[in-house]
Amino acid sequence: MNLSISRLLTLAQQASTIRRAGCAFLFGALATAAMPPWHLWPVLWIALPALLILVEAAKTNRAAFLTGWAFGFGHFATGFAWIGNAFFVDSETFAALAVPAIGGLAAGFALYTGCAVLLVRLLLPQAEDEWPATKNIRSICQVCIFAAAWAFVEWWRGWFLTGLPWNPIGSVWVALPALLQGASLIGVFGLSLLTVLAASASTVLFLNDSRRMAVVVVVICHAPLILLSGWGALRLSTADTNYVPNVMLRLVQPNIAQADKWRPGLREGHVLEQVRMSTTDAADVTHVLWAETAVPFPLNQATGALAATARAAPENGYVLTGAARVLGQQSGRQAFNSLFAVAANGAIAAVYDKTHLVPFGEYMPLQDIIPLPQLTGGTGFTAGLGPVSISLPGLPAFSPLICYEVIFPGAVVEDDQRPAWLFNLTNDAWFGDSSGPHQHLAAAQLRAVEEGLPVVRVANTGISAVADGYGRLTGRIPLGEKGILDSRLPVKLQATLFSIFGHGPFLIITLVLALVAVGIARKDAKNS
Repeated sequence: MNLSISRLLTLAQQASTIRRAGCAFLFGALATAAMPPWHLWPVLWIALPALLILVEAAKTNRAAFLTGWAFGFGHFATGFAWIGNAFFVDSETFAALAVPAIGGLAAGFALYTGCAVLLVRLLLPQAEDEWPATKNIRSICQVCIFAAAWAFVEWWRGWFLTGLPWNPIGSVWVALPALLQGASLIGVFGLSLLTVLAASASTVLFLNDSRRMAVVVVVICHAPLILLSGWGALRLSTADTNYVPNVMLRLVQPNIAQADKWRPGLREGHVLEQVRMSTTDAADVTHVLWAETAVPFPLNQATGALAATARAAPENGYVLTGAARVLGQQSGRQAFNSLFAVAANGAIAAVYDKTHLVPFGEYMPLQDIIPLPQLTGGTGFTAGLGPVSISLPGLPAFSPLICYEVIFPGAVVEDDQRPAWLFNLTNDAWFGDSSGPHQHLAAAQLRAVEEGLPVVRVANTGISAVADGYGRLTGRIPLGEKGILDSRLPVKLQATLFSIFGHGPFLIITLVLALVAVGIARKDAKNS
């Protein structure tokens, strides 16, 4: 083994737990650079091997867990930094909570990373030789178990405690359309599995006595990504974007600052300006799409706002807009974050109530026990019963997804009715000019590839865009700009493997990889 590498590994082992955790924190922060909008994915080939080496150097399971947690804390603290912008919309009330909120969220989500590395320690027989002279087979199995544990934990955090699958490792491939196509087969978590397997494979170069075997292992671990990229390139080489005839959508991005959105003296003007944007030079437009809460009134009760909104609807078409829906009075009052389909005559043709509400933003968990105010104000929303498919005359059936409902893989369409497209309406004005809106758009592109369905995304301040079923953007309005986008609606693709089987194939591959690696490692340890 190279003397400098051996020395480096020995230093990692001799370092205190705190210093090792500090290094892990820095590597976790570095891994964030792989995410949108930076797309510096090669940093994963540095950060993940470093994490594995630091975990291997830990003397106890507790120290290993802390190392993994520190990596996750650095990764999520930087990855969730954009959330801090929301606390400065009403800075006098919430600014002081920005750092504690981001820190608390990162600390909580870092537990997932700690659990991933702890799984590796618990499943992998500990080396009897003095470290770093690790067994050859053991180091290979370590990489496989780590990849499986990481991907499994990502899937777990996608649903546990309502879930927040933000920035899974597989999302780094949004900038590489050929590799992105793999999501149509195994979903974003499957991409995470293969990415972590490849990125962490170089660990065997450090922990393996046989350099030839290590090189072979590195090549084998990269093979699935390489093959998937080749298949994706072939898929895209014959993939033209076809469009639904006689449908022309107008996406309206008014770029209204969040601090101004709900001001009583400005709300009516916001609606009227969006009506103007919707109707100017709109001869070919068949349907108009507005963002989440684009109408800052409860549209089922505010007759004046409903009448104004209807003026934006083309003849024989609809305005699809976000607005609050309020039922009942005072003590029995219920509020919903909703989508309304409004016809030109003022009739409400369809309504969808947001199902997956944001904890602490749209409702307060354990409100009866912890009576804290929401960041968004008010008394909170009631969850709807989605996902659903909405069918309207002259418009192919669509699945409405309000705000972050689009980030949940495998949970964006109705089980027994596949729609023709996904409509994601959101208000990312809360997060300003940050990485958040870019990462939100990346999630929408991933859902397009997974489901084989085009995604139309309308955001108050951006990024509004249209993506075809391959995740390719066919039009967009940049972040922080006021504008409109007239776009035809891409045709949906044939049902993908992921849309049919969901997470099943990914979970089977993950389980088999882990079981085989554990079995081989234990057999090798027994025979040593």
